[in-house]
Amino acid sequence: MPTDEPIRQALSTVKYPGFSRDIMSFGLVKAIDIDGRNAVVRISLATRDPKVPEQIQREATAALARVEEFDRIELDFDLKEPQAAGPGPGATMDGVGKASIPGVKRVIAIASGKGGVGKSTVAANLAVALARHGLKTGLCDCDLYGPSMGLMFGTGDERPLANDQEQILPLRRHGVKLISMGFLLEDSSPVIVRGPIATRYTQQFLRQVAWDDLDVLVLDLPPGTGDIQLTIVQTVSLDGAIIVTTPQEVALIDARKASSMFNKVNVPVLGLIENMSWFDCPSDGTRYHLFGEGGGAREAARLGVPLLAQVPIEMPIREAGDAGHPVALLPPDESGVSAAFHDAARSLAVAVGLD
Repeated sequence: MPTDEPIRQALSTVKYPGFSRDIMSFGLVKAIDIDGRNAVVRISLATRDPKVPEQIQREATAALARVEEFDRIELDFDLKEPQAAGPGPGATMDGVGKASIPGVKRVIAIASGKGGVGKSTVAANLAVALARHGLKTGLCDCDLYGPSMGLMFGTGDERPLANDQEQILPLRRHGVKLISMGFLLEDSSPVIVRGPIATRYTQQFLRQVAWDDLDVLVLDLPPGTGDIQLTIVQTVSLDGAIIVTTPQEVALIDARKASSMFNKVNVPVLGLIENMSWFDCPSDGTRYHLFGEGGGAREAARLGVPLLAQVPIEMPIREAGDAGHPVALLPPDESGVSAAFHDAARSLAVAVGLD
């Protein structure tokens, strides 16, 4: 009598739409019932996108047609509505179980499709603004290969400790609880790890840190849509994501990819922040749109999400970050950039039900 092994091998070649992982590793195949030389494969999906089961059925049928050990193999799909991830607009990933982070009410990801758009600067200042808004806020620097929050928050050589439960105790600066791979390394030490180890580190940072009753945890994701980003969206109940971009088209193209990733896993995109929107020349007051004009607003309209902020290029942003005092610490009535981050933080708090 044939076993289910050739069926499993065949289905391991079927990728989940938009991802590099297959439907077997995602756990979507719930059972394989064998009766002689016939079999029924039971697949469970939670998605609102009808194209997802259609593509999986098409590719799975083609893969199973090459299995010679069986005369007939049927596919039985169990389609479900994605379940909410608790209060707020967050939702679970298609067919993959997610869990909340202990001690955290809301989890918000800050993402970008490409590097160099100022995503970490935006994440740091949004976290500070949320804390100044009265929310108990944490910030997890998920960029293992280029951690920068230690510099931006001025933690110096301070290292996190552990409590009696062997949980990592986050550092605290400017009212924000912080964790970053940079806290565990010397400044010149690179992180040289492959994907599986990187995702393991990420899980430890998210689930083995004593966050202790946070209103909101901000995740500063690495740029792109790689292993770390996929691990987070697959396993964490995100309440939403913010996409950071510059106005230029090359950045907007990658921002669309990041937005598409979150849409595929039913994580709402809460808004878009346009960084480096313009430069006001201090000598004559002329405004220069160095990376183009209006790209963020057009993209936000195309995605159907709010444009939460337009952040200009200003010397104080760089100076404040390098000094370990994010610009959002300045009173909003004294700094237009600080005001932009505080306005975005208020909109974000409303969007996730914290205001």
